[in-house]
Amino acid sequence: MKLNGKLFGSALIASLGGLLFGFDTAVISGTTRALEQVFELDSFSLGFTVASALIGTIIGSIAVGRPADRWGRRSVLFGIAGLYFVSAVGSALAWDWYSFIFFRFIGGIGVGGASVVSPMYIAEISPAKFRGRLVAITQFNIVFGILLAFFSNYLTAQFVPEATAWRWMFGVEAFPALAFLGLLFLTPFSPRWLISKNRAGEARGVLHQLGVKGEALDAEIEAITTSLDLAHHSLKESFFQKTYLKPISLAIAIAMFNQLSGINALMYYAPHIFKMAGAGESSALLQTIAVGGTNLVFTMLALLVIDHFGRRRLMLVGSVGYILSLGATAWAFYRYGTDFTELGSKVVLVSLLVFIASHAFGQGAVIWVYLSEIFPNRVRARGQALGSFTHWIMAAAISWTFPMIAAQSGGHTFAFYAIMMVGQLIWVLKYMPETKGVPLEEIQKKLGIQ
Repeated sequence: MKLNGKLFGSALIASLGGLLFGFDTAVISGTTRALEQVFELDSFSLGFTVASALIGTIIGSIAVGRPADRWGRRSVLFGIAGLYFVSAVGSALAWDWYSFIFFRFIGGIGVGGASVVSPMYIAEISPAKFRGRLVAITQFNIVFGILLAFFSNYLTAQFVPEATAWRWMFGVEAFPALAFLGLLFLTPFSPRWLISKNRAGEARGVLHQLGVKGEALDAEIEAITTSLDLAHHSLKESFFQKTYLKPISLAIAIAMFNQLSGINALMYYAPHIFKMAGAGESSALLQTIAVGGTNLVFTMLALLVIDHFGRRRLMLVGSVGYILSLGATAWAFYRYGTDFTELGSKVVLVSLLVFIASHAFGQGAVIWVYLSEIFPNRVRARGQALGSFTHWIMAAAISWTFPMIAAQSGGHTFAFYAIMMVGQLIWVLKYMPETKGVPLEEIQKKLGIQ
């Protein structure tokens, strides 16, 4: 089977939810100093302001599962695009701290929803042969969105008056949000969702458009129908039961470890971290762009090899890179404290570039692919929602606490993240099964689910 244009185009459009996810996540990193001044924030209030969007992602990720089952993945993506647009315009025009928090919260709901629905939709339209690469496009676009946010922040800071620069940084997101909304009209419904709604004829037509033909088309319809097994399993059945214990535990573990690496601390506070290590304002923003560029390059490499090397091997490589880079960063902060030399600053920069490369090649590339694969069709939306919910709960905790903990000791902060990644390495070695090249309907059998 070849990768046809309709399949690739639909996956690419759905993955734009990831691009906006990345942009919305990272854009605030260039505004923290302005927000402190404009809204007169202390370290606790700044942490809450940054985490306000993450509170929205928690709600969005856990609330989106049932609407995705009821109205379809594609329909929910339209709503997510609208939330991104409202958040961008509202954050830019915010008249006080409370209104700013509200509109960031709205955007967070969109991010949480996109983290569930975009990879799930792509997984459900993709054959096993291409699934890893196509779902990983979402992660590529998340990373591309992060880089765009860093670059946009840098350009805005150079050419827009300081008093209003932070407003423009948020407002720029409205343009890609509108583009995403318009392009969604070109995508089909998920064939697996259609079959779950007893619309097999429409599902057959969609699969044919996506390149599944002949005997393979009949076999695919039969496999999806069997996996749903609606005669024995209702889509309304309890999710938290012994049957689904293994995928539930895998989803919670991979999502928790993703954030216990400290990745969102770097995404939200990159300029702040580099200034802690002795960089000036402009230099810190440029170094942040270097982080975004490294993230993009290594995500592209992971996307190219994820269906050849497998999810587990990428996680192993990333875990080792995490441990070495975070350990070196912790050492630098213990060694230099608040009195960084040029050498100390370079150690932090290089270590964090290795850290982001390790994340991009490992956890960053794997998490959304893995969460979209390990649950059966009948509970995939709720399973993906649980994984994303866990991810965003941990992201909020890390992002809210980082300013307070880092103010006491940068060394303790990065040492803690390094120790957590030793835990991830052990988990991958002992408990993480491989899903490379296995059809979605076969993965549930591999996990002991009938």
